[in-house]
This record gives sequence, C-alpha cells and structure tokens, in this order.
Amino acid sequence: MDCKQTLKRLPAYIDQELDVSDLIAVADHLDVCGDCRREHAKLDSLRTLIKAKAPHHVAPARLVARVAEALPKEQKLAPATKHWNWLSAGAVFASLLAVVWSVNLYLAVPTPYQQLAGEVLDSHVRSLQADHLSDVASSDQHTVKPWFNGKLDFSPPVLDHTAEGFPLVGGRLDYLNKQAVAVLVYRHRLHTINLFVWPGTDGGELPRSLTLNGHNLVSWSVHGMNFWAASDLKLDELERFAGIARQGG
Repeated sequence: MDCKQTLKRLPAYIDQELDVSDLIAVADHLDVCGDCRREHAKLDSLRTLIKAKAPHHVAPARLVARVAEALPKEQKLAPATKHWNWLSAGAVFASLLAVVWSVNLYLAVPTPYQQLAGEVLDSHVRSLQADHLSDVASSDQHTVKPWFNGKLDFSPPVLDHTAEGFPLVGGRLDYLNKQAVAVLVYRHRLHTINLFVWPGTDGGELPRSLTLNGHNLVSWSVHGMNFWAASDLKLDELERFAGIARQGG
C-alpha cells in the first residue's frame, strides 16, 4: 500500500473501521513510512483532543420546544394521516438517537496510541506497587547496559543523567506492546521515572505528552527506537527529562 492509499484510509484506520486486510496493510505501511506515521499521529492527537476538550451541551428547553414544534403535527382528518405522522416523528427521533449513539461509540473506542498508553501506565504502576523496579540495581550505565545482553534481541541505549538531575538507578525487563522491552529506571528527587525502550522504525517522532489517572506520560522515537517515559512528576519536569533523554538517545 502506497502513501496515497494509506492517507486515504487513515481516518477509518484510527476509527478501527477497516477490514482485516486493509488494517494490516495500513499498519505495515506506517511501520516503514515516517511521513504517514506523523500524519497518523496528528489525526490521533486531534481525536484525543476532541474527546477530552469538546464541550458537551444539554439542549435548552427552548430548543427542545422548537424541535418539537417543527415536527409534523398530528392531524385528525383521517386515521391513516395520524398514523403516518407518528411514524414520521418516531423516525426523526430514531435518527437522532442513532447519531448520538454513533458519536458516543466513536469517542469510546480507544485508539492504538491510547491502548499503548494504558499498557505503559499499568506497567509503571505495577512496578511501584510490587516493589520490583529493577532486575539490575545500579547507577553505573556500564553495568546496566551489559545486563541486557542476551535477554533482548536489541541493545537499548543506556545513559546516566545525574548531571541533569535524573540519576540512573537500574533497569529491568518488561513486556509491552506484545514484545519484550527494556525499562530504564531513573530518579528525580523522590520521584521514579520508568523509561520503556524497544525497537521502532528509522523515522523519528517528536515527543507527545498526556496525563492518565494522575500520572504523566511522554513518548517519542529516535534512531530507530521507541521511548515512553512514565512518572508522577509534573508534566513540565517529565518533558524536560524526555528532552534530555532524546538528545542522548
């Protein structure tokens, strides 16, 4: 599938309305095309923004009355006319209900980006609750990086950012996005940062930020690697960490 065909199908892909063959074809193309992936990210961000920020209004009584007034009036000339008017009114209300149901369904279905964000957050929270932040506890990047050798089919970039206020404290293995991933653990004062790393595509992606259940997440890709940082740090501080890690990665 080329870029033109992919871009045409992106809205349906985000809404999960494609058949299986097209869904796989679009996903395969996004894996290798940075331009289409960036367009997908824009549409996905717009959908997330609409879901989060779009105002929801209850129709005022005056509007309800005007709509009711505009509906076909009941006539007493003949039973058949009366029956037809009730059917017409019912059809109008049924159409309105169908529209409302469709909009709610559209907003309720999570996008692949939202699903991945949920996985990242769940793993981050589990690591804190189970007190299993690190399989290898060390602030030495030359100790942490070799520990991953033979445990993953890729070599994650491991850097210490103590000078910038984000010391490395260890690393561990985790399972995310249907694959084994590396997790690098950092500290900032009393806050823990889990940095999830796994292979991506060569196309880079600028950082994206969101907040879920009181935690902040920042994702980006660079040099063929995907990165997701999760923490209860303030968003601006986590974004600063992401900027430092992205330059180093």
